[in-house]
Amino acid sequence: MENKMFCYQCQETAGGRGCTISGVCGKKPEVARIQDLLIYVTKGLSSVACRLRAEGKTVDKSVNHLVTVNLFKTITNANFDRDVLLDSVENTLSVKEKLLSGLENKDNLPDAALWDGSREEYDRKAAVVGVLATENEDIRSLRELITYGLKGLSAYSKHANALLQDDEEVDKFIQEALAKTLDDSLTVDDLIALTLETGKYGVEGMALLDKANTEAYGNPEITKVDIGVRKNPGILVSGHDLRDLEMLLEQTQGTGVDVYTHSEMLPAHYYPAFKKYPNFAGNYGNAWWKQKEEFEKFNGPILMTTNCIVPPAESYKDRLWTTGAAGFSGCRHIDGEYGETKDFSAIIEQAKNCRAPEEIETGTIVGGFAHEQVFALADKIVDAVKSGAIRKFVVMAGCDGRQRSREYYTEFAKKLPKDVVILTAGCAKYKYNKLNLGDINGIPRVLDAGQCNDSYSLALIALKLKEIFGLDDINDLPLAFNIAWYEQKAVIVLLALLYLGVKNIHLGPTLPAFLSPNVAKVLVENFGIAGIGTVDDDLKLFFGSEA
Repeated sequence: MENKMFCYQCQETAGGRGCTISGVCGKKPEVARIQDLLIYVTKGLSSVACRLRAEGKTVDKSVNHLVTVNLFKTITNANFDRDVLLDSVENTLSVKEKLLSGLENKDNLPDAALWDGSREEYDRKAAVVGVLATENEDIRSLRELITYGLKGLSAYSKHANALLQDDEEVDKFIQEALAKTLDDSLTVDDLIALTLETGKYGVEGMALLDKANTEAYGNPEITKVDIGVRKNPGILVSGHDLRDLEMLLEQTQGTGVDVYTHSEMLPAHYYPAFKKYPNFAGNYGNAWWKQKEEFEKFNGPILMTTNCIVPPAESYKDRLWTTGAAGFSGCRHIDGEYGETKDFSAIIEQAKNCRAPEEIETGTIVGGFAHEQVFALADKIVDAVKSGAIRKFVVMAGCDGRQRSREYYTEFAKKLPKDVVILTAGCAKYKYNKLNLGDINGIPRVLDAGQCNDSYSLALIALKLKEIFGLDDINDLPLAFNIAWYEQKAVIVLLALLYLGVKNIHLGPTLPAFLSPNVAKVLVENFGIAGIGTVDDDLKLFFGSEA
Protein backbone atom coordinates (compact mmCIF):
# COMPACT_ATOMS: atom_id res chain seq x y z
CA MET A 1 0.00 0.00 0.00
CA GLU A 2 1.43 3.37 -1.03
CA ASN A 3 2.39 5.46 1.99
CA LYS A 4 0.13 8.41 1.20
CA MET A 5 -2.87 10.12 2.69
CA PHE A 6 -5.00 13.19 2.16
CA CYS A 7 -6.40 15.15 5.07
CA TYR A 8 -7.29 18.84 5.26
CA GLN A 9 -9.79 18.95 8.10
CA CYS A 10 -7.81 21.15 10.53
CA GLN A 11 -6.39 24.66 10.38
CA GLU A 12 -2.76 23.53 10.48
CA THR A 13 -3.03 21.33 7.40
CA ALA A 14 0.27 21.23 5.49
CA GLY A 15 0.90 24.23 3.27
CA GLY A 16 -2.68 25.38 3.79
CA ARG A 17 -3.72 22.74 1.25
CA GLY A 18 -3.63 19.24 2.75
CA CYS A 19 -1.47 16.70 4.55
CA THR A 20 -0.38 14.06 2.03
CA ILE A 21 2.61 12.28 3.57
CA SER A 22 1.97 12.50 7.30
CA GLY A 23 -0.37 14.63 9.37
CA VAL A 24 0.93 17.83 10.93
CA CYS A 25 -0.92 16.55 14.01
CA GLY A 26 1.27 13.43 14.04
CA LYS A 27 -1.30 11.16 12.39
CA LYS A 28 0.37 8.54 10.17
CA PRO A 29 -0.95 7.51 6.72
CA GLU A 30 -1.90 4.03 7.93
CA VAL A 31 -4.06 5.64 10.64
CA ALA A 32 -5.50 8.27 8.30
CA ARG A 33 -6.59 5.58 5.84
CA ILE A 34 -8.53 3.63 8.46
CA GLN A 35 -10.13 6.83 9.73
CA ASP A 36 -11.31 7.47 6.16
CA LEU A 37 -12.72 3.96 6.05
CA LEU A 38 -14.40 4.40 9.44
CA ILE A 39 -16.17 7.51 8.13
CA TYR A 40 -17.20 5.60 5.00
CA VAL A 41 -18.69 2.61 6.83
CA THR A 42 -20.36 4.95 9.35
CA LYS A 43 -22.05 6.70 6.43
CA GLY A 44 -23.13 3.25 5.23
CA LEU A 45 -24.52 2.37 8.66
CA SER A 46 -26.34 5.70 8.72
CA SER A 47 -27.90 5.03 5.31
CA VAL A 48 -29.29 1.71 6.53
CA ALA A 49 -30.58 3.28 9.75
CA CYS A 50 -32.37 5.98 7.76
CA ARG A 51 -33.98 3.36 5.50
CA LEU A 52 -35.14 1.39 8.55
CA ARG A 53 -36.81 4.47 10.01
CA ALA A 54 -38.45 5.17 6.66
CA GLU A 55 -39.96 1.67 6.90
CA GLY A 56 -41.37 2.56 10.31
CA LYS A 57 -38.88 0.49 12.28
CA THR A 58 -37.07 1.53 15.44
CA VAL A 59 -33.31 2.09 15.50
CA ASP A 60 -31.75 1.28 18.86
CA LYS A 61 -30.06 4.07 20.79
CA SER A 62 -26.81 2.07 20.74
CA VAL A 63 -26.62 2.65 16.98
CA ASN A 64 -26.89 6.41 17.52
CA HIS A 65 -24.09 6.22 20.07
CA LEU A 66 -21.94 4.15 17.73
CA VAL A 67 -22.29 6.73 14.95
CA THR A 68 -21.34 9.64 17.19
CA VAL A 69 -18.36 7.95 18.82
CA ASN A 70 -17.07 6.81 15.41
CA LEU A 71 -17.13 10.39 14.15
CA PHE A 72 -15.49 11.58 17.36
CA LYS A 73 -12.61 9.13 16.91
CA THR A 74 -11.72 10.80 13.61
CA ILE A 75 -11.58 14.37 14.94
CA THR A 76 -8.09 15.89 14.80
CA ASN A 77 -5.84 14.74 17.67
CA ALA A 78 -8.41 12.31 19.12
CA ASN A 79 -7.36 8.77 18.25
CA PHE A 80 -4.01 7.69 16.79
CA ASP A 81 -4.43 3.96 17.55
CA ARG A 82 -4.81 2.00 14.30
CA ASP A 83 -5.82 -1.22 16.09
CA VAL A 84 -8.67 0.55 17.88
CA LEU A 85 -9.83 2.08 14.60
CA LEU A 86 -9.67 -1.29 12.84
CA ASP A 87 -11.85 -2.78 15.57
CA SER A 88 -14.26 0.14 15.18
CA VAL A 89 -14.61 -0.51 11.44
CA GLU A 90 -15.20 -4.21 12.07
CA ASN A 91 -17.80 -3.53 14.76
CA THR A 92 -19.58 -0.97 12.59
CA LEU A 93 -19.79 -3.43 9.69
CA SER A 94 -21.19 -6.07 12.03
CA VAL A 95 -23.87 -3.74 13.39
CA LYS A 96 -24.72 -2.58 9.86
CA GLU A 97 -25.16 -6.17 8.62
CA LYS A 98 -27.62 -6.89 11.45
CA LEU A 99 -29.62 -3.78 10.54
CA LEU A 100 -29.53 -4.71 6.85
CA SER A 101 -31.15 -8.06 7.64
CA GLY A 102 -34.16 -6.18 8.99
CA LEU A 103 -34.70 -4.13 5.85
CA GLU A 104 -37.58 -4.97 3.55
CA ASN A 105 -36.26 -2.83 0.68
CA LYS A 106 -32.55 -2.83 -0.10
CA ASP A 107 -32.92 -1.23 -3.54
CA ASN A 108 -30.73 1.73 -4.45
CA LEU A 109 -28.70 1.69 -1.24
CA PRO A 110 -25.23 3.24 -1.66
CA ASP A 111 -22.11 1.10 -1.89
CA ALA A 112 -21.15 2.13 1.65
CA ALA A 113 -24.34 0.49 2.96
CA LEU A 114 -23.64 -2.80 1.17
CA TRP A 115 -19.85 -3.20 1.40
CA ASP A 116 -18.78 -5.81 3.96
CA GLY A 117 -15.12 -6.49 3.31
CA SER A 118 -12.72 -8.42 5.48
CA ARG A 119 -9.81 -6.85 7.36
CA GLU A 120 -7.50 -7.83 4.56
CA GLU A 121 -9.46 -5.52 2.27
CA TYR A 122 -9.63 -2.50 4.61
CA ASP A 123 -6.58 -0.63 3.35
CA ARG A 124 -7.43 -1.22 -0.31
CA LYS A 125 -10.98 0.03 0.20
CA ALA A 126 -9.80 2.99 2.27
CA ALA A 127 -7.55 4.12 -0.59
CA VAL A 128 -10.56 4.68 -2.87
CA VAL A 129 -13.19 6.09 -0.46
CA GLY A 130 -11.34 9.02 1.11
CA VAL A 131 -11.90 12.73 0.63
CA LEU A 132 -10.64 12.81 -2.97
CA ALA A 133 -13.13 10.14 -4.07
CA THR A 134 -15.52 13.03 -4.82
CA GLU A 135 -14.15 14.52 -8.03
CA ASN A 136 -16.19 17.73 -8.27
CA GLU A 137 -14.32 20.29 -6.16
CA ASP A 138 -17.39 22.19 -4.94
CA ILE A 139 -19.43 19.09 -4.13
CA ARG A 140 -16.38 17.70 -2.31
CA SER A 141 -15.94 20.94 -0.38
CA LEU A 142 -19.54 21.02 0.80
CA ARG A 143 -19.62 17.32 1.65
CA GLU A 144 -16.51 17.75 3.79
CA LEU A 145 -17.81 20.96 5.40
CA ILE A 146 -20.97 19.09 6.40
CA THR A 147 -19.05 16.02 7.57
CA TYR A 148 -16.68 18.10 9.70
CA GLY A 149 -19.63 19.94 11.21
CA LEU A 150 -21.20 16.58 12.04
CA LYS A 151 -17.95 15.46 13.67
CA GLY A 152 -18.09 18.46 15.98
CA LEU A 153 -21.77 17.92 16.68
CA SER A 154 -21.09 14.26 17.45
CA ALA A 155 -18.43 15.21 19.98
CA TYR A 156 -20.93 17.36 21.85
CA SER A 157 -23.60 14.65 21.61
CA LYS A 158 -21.17 12.11 23.03
CA HIS A 159 -20.50 14.28 26.10
CA ALA A 160 -24.23 14.67 26.67
CA ASN A 161 -24.74 10.92 26.20
CA ALA A 162 -22.14 10.29 28.92
CA LEU A 163 -24.51 12.15 31.26
CA LEU A 164 -27.41 9.99 29.98
CA GLN A 165 -28.92 12.80 27.91
CA ASP A 166 -29.98 12.10 24.32
CA ASP A 167 -31.81 13.96 21.57
CA GLU A 168 -33.28 11.52 19.06
CA GLU A 169 -33.86 14.28 16.51
CA VAL A 170 -30.20 15.33 16.60
CA ASP A 171 -29.09 11.72 16.16
CA LYS A 172 -31.51 11.19 13.27
CA PHE A 173 -30.24 14.33 11.58
CA ILE A 174 -26.59 13.30 11.94
CA GLN A 175 -27.36 10.01 10.21
CA GLU A 176 -29.56 11.59 7.52
CA ALA A 177 -26.88 14.18 6.72
CA LEU A 178 -24.16 11.52 6.57
CA ALA A 179 -26.30 9.50 4.17
CA LYS A 180 -26.89 12.57 1.98
CA THR A 181 -23.14 13.07 1.55
CA LEU A 182 -23.25 9.81 -0.43
CA ASP A 183 -26.08 11.00 -2.69
CA ASP A 184 -24.71 12.02 -6.10
CA SER A 185 -28.06 13.52 -7.11
CA LEU A 186 -27.72 16.40 -4.63
CA THR A 187 -26.66 19.71 -6.18
CA VAL A 188 -24.45 22.46 -4.79
CA ASP A 189 -27.59 24.34 -3.74
CA ASP A 190 -28.94 21.23 -1.99
CA LEU A 191 -25.68 20.84 -0.06
CA ILE A 192 -25.57 24.54 0.89
CA ALA A 193 -29.05 24.13 2.38
CA LEU A 194 -27.86 21.00 4.22
CA THR A 195 -24.87 22.94 5.54
CA LEU A 196 -27.15 25.53 7.15
CA GLU A 197 -29.40 22.76 8.49
CA THR A 198 -26.29 21.28 10.09
CA GLY A 199 -25.86 24.62 11.87
CA LYS A 200 -29.45 24.42 13.11
CA TYR A 201 -28.81 21.04 14.69
CA GLY A 202 -25.49 22.33 15.96
CA VAL A 203 -27.44 24.82 18.09
CA GLU A 204 -29.69 22.02 19.33
CA GLY A 205 -26.73 19.75 20.08
CA MET A 206 -24.97 22.44 22.11
CA ALA A 207 -28.24 23.16 23.93
CA LEU A 208 -28.48 19.46 24.81
CA LEU A 209 -24.95 19.43 26.23
CA ASP A 210 -25.53 22.69 28.11
CA LYS A 211 -28.65 21.14 29.68
CA ALA A 212 -26.77 17.94 30.54
CA ASN A 213 -23.86 19.78 32.16
CA THR A 214 -25.92 22.30 34.12
CA GLU A 215 -28.47 19.74 35.37
CA ALA A 216 -25.64 17.53 36.57
CA TYR A 217 -23.26 20.15 37.95
CA GLY A 218 -25.18 23.45 38.32
CA ASN A 219 -24.84 26.68 36.38
CA PRO A 220 -21.26 27.98 36.12
CA GLU A 221 -20.48 30.86 38.46
CA ILE A 222 -17.72 33.46 38.67
CA THR A 223 -14.68 31.61 39.99
CA LYS A 224 -11.02 32.32 40.67
CA VAL A 225 -8.92 29.34 39.64
CA ASP A 226 -5.47 28.71 41.13
CA ILE A 227 -2.75 28.12 38.53
CA GLY A 228 -0.08 27.14 41.04
CA VAL A 229 0.59 23.70 42.53
CA ARG A 230 0.24 21.88 45.85
CA LYS A 231 2.64 19.46 47.53
CA ASN A 232 0.74 16.22 46.88
CA PRO A 233 1.16 14.01 43.82
CA GLY A 234 -1.42 14.75 41.17
CA ILE A 235 -3.38 13.57 38.15
CA LEU A 236 -3.80 16.01 35.26
CA VAL A 237 -7.10 15.80 33.35
CA SER A 238 -7.31 17.20 29.83
CA GLY A 239 -10.09 17.27 27.26
CA HIS A 240 -13.79 18.05 27.62
CA ASP A 241 -15.66 15.18 29.31
CA LEU A 242 -16.96 16.39 32.69
CA ARG A 243 -18.37 12.97 33.64
CA ASP A 244 -14.87 11.46 33.45
CA LEU A 245 -13.58 14.20 35.73
CA GLU A 246 -16.41 13.63 38.19
CA MET A 247 -15.71 9.89 38.43
CA LEU A 248 -11.99 10.52 38.92
CA LEU A 249 -12.62 13.08 41.66
CA GLU A 250 -14.92 10.67 43.48
CA GLN A 251 -12.35 7.87 43.32
CA THR A 252 -9.41 10.02 44.47
CA GLN A 253 -11.06 11.11 47.72
CA GLY A 254 -8.85 10.17 50.68
CA THR A 255 -6.02 8.87 48.49
CA GLY A 256 -3.66 11.81 48.94
CA VAL A 257 -3.77 12.49 45.19
CA ASP A 258 -4.77 15.91 43.89
CA VAL A 259 -6.56 16.46 40.58
CA TYR A 260 -5.67 19.31 38.21
CA THR A 261 -7.30 20.46 34.99
CA HIS A 262 -5.51 21.20 31.76
CA SER A 263 -6.54 23.19 28.68
CA GLU A 264 -10.25 22.69 27.81
CA MET A 265 -10.98 21.12 31.22
CA LEU A 266 -10.30 24.44 32.99
CA PRO A 267 -14.02 25.47 32.99
CA ALA A 268 -14.88 22.50 35.24
CA HIS A 269 -13.81 24.76 38.11
CA TYR A 270 -16.73 27.08 37.35
CA TYR A 271 -19.39 24.45 38.10
CA PRO A 272 -20.65 24.43 41.74
CA ALA A 273 -20.76 20.62 41.99
CA PHE A 274 -16.99 20.25 41.57
CA LYS A 275 -16.16 22.71 44.34
CA LYS A 276 -17.01 20.19 47.05
CA TYR A 277 -13.92 18.11 46.30
CA PRO A 278 -11.02 19.27 48.53
CA ASN A 279 -8.41 17.69 46.24
CA PHE A 280 -9.59 19.57 43.13
CA ALA A 281 -6.44 21.63 43.06
CA GLY A 282 -6.47 24.06 40.14
CA ASN A 283 -5.46 24.42 36.50
CA TYR A 284 -2.00 23.40 35.29
CA GLY A 285 -0.52 24.81 32.14
CA ASN A 286 -2.02 26.26 29.00
CA ALA A 287 -3.61 25.17 25.73
CA TRP A 288 -3.20 21.70 24.24
CA TRP A 289 -0.22 22.42 22.01
CA LYS A 290 2.13 23.12 24.93
CA GLN A 291 1.53 19.73 26.48
CA LYS A 292 4.91 18.17 25.66
CA GLU A 293 6.84 20.52 27.92
CA GLU A 294 4.05 20.84 30.50
CA PHE A 295 3.27 17.12 30.79
CA GLU A 296 6.96 16.47 31.30
CA LYS A 297 7.00 18.87 34.26
CA PHE A 298 3.74 17.68 35.79
CA ASN A 299 5.48 14.49 36.97
CA GLY A 300 2.23 12.57 37.54
CA PRO A 301 -0.14 10.73 35.19
CA ILE A 302 -2.26 12.55 32.61
CA LEU A 303 -5.77 11.48 31.61
CA MET A 304 -6.85 12.46 28.10
CA THR A 305 -10.64 12.34 28.03
CA THR A 306 -11.13 13.57 24.46
CA ASN A 307 -9.13 14.95 21.55
CA CYS A 308 -6.15 17.34 21.68
CA ILE A 309 -3.48 14.65 22.11
CA VAL A 310 -0.01 15.58 20.90
CA PRO A 311 2.01 12.39 20.22
CA PRO A 312 3.79 11.97 23.56
CA ALA A 313 7.50 11.92 24.22
CA GLU A 314 8.86 8.58 25.42
CA SER A 315 9.83 10.23 28.72
CA TYR A 316 6.19 10.52 29.81
CA LYS A 317 4.35 8.17 27.48
CA ASP A 318 3.96 5.64 30.30
CA ARG A 319 2.12 8.35 32.27
CA LEU A 320 -0.35 9.22 29.48
CA TRP A 321 -3.72 7.48 29.77
CA THR A 322 -6.72 7.74 27.45
CA THR A 323 -10.43 7.10 27.78
CA GLY A 324 -13.58 7.47 25.69
CA ALA A 325 -12.94 8.27 22.01
CA ALA A 326 -9.30 9.18 22.66
CA GLY A 327 -6.49 6.75 22.02
CA PHE A 328 -2.78 6.49 21.30
CA SER A 329 -0.90 3.31 20.53
CA GLY A 330 1.20 2.19 23.51
CA CYS A 331 -0.73 4.27 26.05
CA ARG A 332 -3.09 2.63 28.52
CA HIS A 333 -6.82 3.05 27.90
CA ILE A 334 -9.60 3.06 30.50
CA ASP A 335 -12.82 1.55 29.17
CA GLY A 336 -16.39 2.24 30.22
CA GLU A 337 -19.75 2.30 28.47
CA TYR A 338 -22.42 4.99 28.84
CA GLY A 339 -23.84 4.92 32.36
CA GLU A 340 -21.06 2.72 33.73
CA THR A 341 -18.64 3.86 36.42
CA LYS A 342 -15.13 3.69 35.03
CA ASP A 343 -12.39 2.17 37.16
CA PHE A 344 -9.60 4.72 37.64
CA SER A 345 -7.78 2.73 40.35
CA ALA A 346 -4.72 1.96 38.17
CA ILE A 347 -4.04 5.60 37.24
CA ILE A 348 -4.55 6.60 40.90
CA GLU A 349 -2.04 3.98 42.04
CA GLN A 350 0.49 5.26 39.53
CA ALA A 351 -0.05 8.81 40.77
CA LYS A 352 0.69 7.83 44.37
CA ASN A 353 4.23 6.86 43.35
CA CYS A 354 4.95 10.08 41.44
CA ARG A 355 6.48 13.33 42.59
CA ALA A 356 4.28 16.39 43.04
CA PRO A 357 3.94 18.63 39.97
CA GLU A 358 6.70 21.12 39.23
CA GLU A 359 5.43 24.66 39.59
CA ILE A 360 5.42 26.49 36.24
CA GLU A 361 3.43 29.58 37.22
CA THR A 362 1.48 31.12 40.10
CA GLY A 363 -1.60 33.26 40.53
CA THR A 364 -5.25 32.93 39.56
CA ILE A 365 -7.45 33.33 36.50
CA VAL A 366 -11.14 34.23 36.55
CA GLY A 367 -13.94 32.57 34.58
CA GLY A 368 -17.48 31.31 34.84
CA PHE A 369 -19.32 33.80 32.64
CA ALA A 370 -21.78 31.37 31.05
CA HIS A 371 -25.26 32.55 30.12
CA GLU A 372 -26.97 32.38 33.54
CA GLN A 373 -24.12 34.23 35.25
CA VAL A 374 -24.09 36.94 32.58
CA PHE A 375 -27.89 37.23 32.70
CA ALA A 376 -27.52 37.90 36.44
CA LEU A 377 -25.18 40.77 35.54
CA ALA A 378 -27.39 41.98 32.68
CA ASP A 379 -28.50 45.23 34.32
CA LYS A 380 -24.90 46.16 35.12
CA ILE A 381 -23.76 45.33 31.59
CA VAL A 382 -26.64 47.20 29.95
CA ASP A 383 -25.98 50.25 32.10
CA ALA A 384 -22.29 50.14 31.10
CA VAL A 385 -23.25 50.00 27.42
CA LYS A 386 -25.83 52.78 27.69
CA SER A 387 -23.42 55.03 29.59
CA GLY A 388 -20.69 54.43 27.01
CA ALA A 389 -18.39 52.72 29.52
CA ILE A 390 -18.56 49.63 27.30
CA ARG A 391 -18.38 50.60 23.64
CA LYS A 392 -18.38 47.13 22.14
CA PHE A 393 -17.97 43.41 22.75
CA VAL A 394 -15.74 41.21 20.63
CA VAL A 395 -16.22 37.45 20.51
CA MET A 396 -12.79 35.80 20.47
CA ALA A 397 -13.90 32.21 21.00
CA GLY A 398 -12.50 29.09 19.36
CA CYS A 399 -9.26 27.16 19.40
CA ASP A 400 -5.61 27.80 20.12
CA GLY A 401 -2.77 26.35 18.09
CA ARG A 402 0.99 26.32 17.79
CA GLN A 403 1.51 28.45 14.68
CA ARG A 404 3.40 31.69 15.23
CA SER A 405 0.67 33.54 13.33
CA ARG A 406 -1.64 32.94 16.30
CA GLU A 407 0.31 35.50 18.31
CA TYR A 408 -2.02 37.86 16.42
CA TYR A 409 -4.73 37.12 19.00
CA THR A 410 -2.53 38.02 21.97
CA GLU A 411 -1.50 41.27 20.30
CA PHE A 412 -5.09 42.00 19.29
CA ALA A 413 -6.27 41.57 22.91
CA LYS A 414 -3.47 43.78 24.23
CA LYS A 415 -4.25 46.58 21.78
CA LEU A 416 -8.02 46.53 22.18
CA PRO A 417 -9.52 49.87 23.23
CA LYS A 418 -10.03 49.97 27.01
CA ASP A 419 -13.79 50.22 26.59
CA VAL A 420 -14.08 46.88 24.73
CA VAL A 421 -14.92 43.57 26.45
CA ILE A 422 -13.83 40.13 25.16
CA LEU A 423 -16.38 37.28 25.18
CA THR A 424 -14.60 33.94 24.91
CA ALA A 425 -15.01 30.16 25.06
CA GLY A 426 -12.71 27.32 24.07
CA CYS A 427 -8.94 27.11 24.39
CA ALA A 428 -8.44 30.26 22.27
CA LYS A 429 -8.60 32.13 25.59
CA TYR A 430 -5.13 30.94 26.54
CA LYS A 431 -3.76 33.55 24.14
CA TYR A 432 -4.95 36.32 26.49
CA ASN A 433 -6.65 35.03 29.68
CA LYS A 434 -3.52 35.61 31.77
CA LEU A 435 -3.01 39.19 30.60
CA ASN A 436 -3.86 41.96 33.03
CA LEU A 437 -6.58 43.64 30.96
CA GLY A 438 -8.46 45.06 33.93
CA ASP A 439 -12.20 45.65 34.20
CA ILE A 440 -14.93 48.16 33.33
CA ASN A 441 -17.02 49.21 36.32
CA GLY A 442 -16.20 45.86 37.95
CA ILE A 443 -16.92 43.82 34.83
CA PRO A 444 -13.76 41.91 33.77
CA ARG A 445 -12.65 42.69 30.24
CA VAL A 446 -12.32 38.96 29.51
CA LEU A 447 -15.57 37.07 30.11
CA ASP A 448 -14.83 33.34 29.80
CA ALA A 449 -17.97 31.27 29.20
CA GLY A 450 -16.14 27.93 29.28
CA GLN A 451 -15.32 25.16 26.82
CA CYS A 452 -15.72 25.40 23.04
CA ASN A 453 -19.27 24.02 23.30
CA ASP A 454 -20.06 26.93 25.61
CA SER A 455 -20.04 29.13 22.54
CA TYR A 456 -23.73 28.29 22.94
CA SER A 457 -23.65 30.56 26.01
CA LEU A 458 -22.18 33.37 23.92
CA ALA A 459 -25.00 32.95 21.40
CA LEU A 460 -27.61 33.09 24.17
CA ILE A 461 -25.95 36.19 25.62
CA ALA A 462 -26.04 37.88 22.22
CA LEU A 463 -29.71 36.97 21.72
CA LYS A 464 -30.53 38.26 25.23
CA LEU A 465 -28.80 41.58 24.53
CA LYS A 466 -30.69 41.82 21.23
CA GLU A 467 -33.92 41.41 23.20
CA ILE A 468 -32.95 43.89 25.91
CA PHE A 469 -31.97 46.57 23.40
CA GLY A 470 -35.09 45.93 21.32
CA LEU A 471 -33.19 45.16 18.13
CA ASP A 472 -34.57 43.26 15.15
CA ASP A 473 -31.23 41.96 13.94
CA ILE A 474 -28.46 40.35 16.01
CA ASN A 475 -25.97 42.06 13.71
CA ASP A 476 -27.07 45.49 15.01
CA LEU A 477 -25.56 44.73 18.43
CA PRO A 478 -22.29 46.42 19.46
CA LEU A 479 -20.66 43.05 18.86
CA ALA A 480 -17.84 41.87 16.58
CA PHE A 481 -16.66 38.32 15.87
CA ASN A 482 -12.94 37.56 15.57
CA ILE A 483 -12.76 33.80 15.98
CA ALA A 484 -9.77 31.44 15.91
CA TRP A 485 -10.35 27.90 14.68
CA TYR A 486 -8.36 24.68 14.66
CA GLU A 487 -10.52 21.58 14.40
CA GLN A 488 -14.00 20.27 13.72
CA LYS A 489 -15.79 21.39 16.88
CA ALA A 490 -15.01 24.93 15.73
CA VAL A 491 -16.68 24.07 12.41
CA ILE A 492 -20.01 23.23 14.07
CA VAL A 493 -19.79 26.39 16.17
CA LEU A 494 -19.30 28.44 12.99
CA LEU A 495 -22.23 26.74 11.24
CA ALA A 496 -24.40 27.30 14.33
CA LEU A 497 -23.60 31.02 14.30
CA LEU A 498 -24.41 31.23 10.59
CA TYR A 499 -27.75 29.51 11.21
CA LEU A 500 -28.52 32.07 13.95
CA GLY A 501 -28.01 34.82 11.40
CA VAL A 502 -24.65 36.14 12.56
CA LYS A 503 -22.76 37.84 9.74
CA ASN A 504 -19.32 39.34 9.18
CA ILE A 505 -17.45 36.73 11.21
CA HIS A 506 -13.69 36.99 10.88
CA LEU A 507 -12.04 33.58 10.96
CA GLY A 508 -8.36 32.92 11.39
CA PRO A 509 -5.50 32.58 11.36
CA THR A 510 -6.34 31.11 7.92
CA LEU A 511 -9.56 30.17 6.20
CA PRO A 512 -10.25 26.42 5.96
CA ALA A 513 -8.41 24.56 3.19
CA PHE A 514 -11.53 22.47 2.58
CA LEU A 515 -13.44 25.50 1.26
CA SER A 516 -13.21 25.54 -2.52
CA PRO A 517 -13.01 29.01 -4.13
CA ASN A 518 -16.67 28.83 -5.14
CA VAL A 519 -17.88 27.67 -1.70
CA ALA A 520 -15.74 30.34 -0.01
CA LYS A 521 -17.32 32.91 -2.36
CA VAL A 522 -20.82 31.83 -1.24
CA LEU A 523 -19.85 32.26 2.42
CA VAL A 524 -18.31 35.66 1.74
CA GLU A 525 -21.22 36.98 -0.33
CA ASN A 526 -24.03 35.63 1.84
CA PHE A 527 -22.55 35.81 5.33
CA GLY A 528 -19.63 38.21 5.14
CA ILE A 529 -17.12 35.56 6.24
CA ALA A 530 -13.61 37.01 6.12
CA GLY A 531 -10.10 36.18 7.17
CA ILE A 532 -7.87 38.28 9.42
CA GLY A 533 -5.39 40.98 8.44
CA THR A 534 -2.83 42.77 10.57
CA VAL A 535 -3.74 43.60 14.15
CA ASP A 536 -3.75 47.35 13.48
CA ASP A 537 -5.81 47.06 10.31
CA ASP A 538 -8.37 44.81 11.98
CA LEU A 539 -8.66 47.08 15.01
CA LYS A 540 -9.52 49.96 12.68
CA LEU A 541 -11.99 47.75 10.82
CA PHE A 542 -13.79 46.70 14.01
CA PHE A 543 -13.56 49.91 16.03
CA GLY A 544 -12.84 52.72 13.58
CA SER A 545 -10.13 55.34 13.79
CA GLU A 546 -10.54 55.50 17.59
CA ALA A 547 -8.99 52.05 18.01
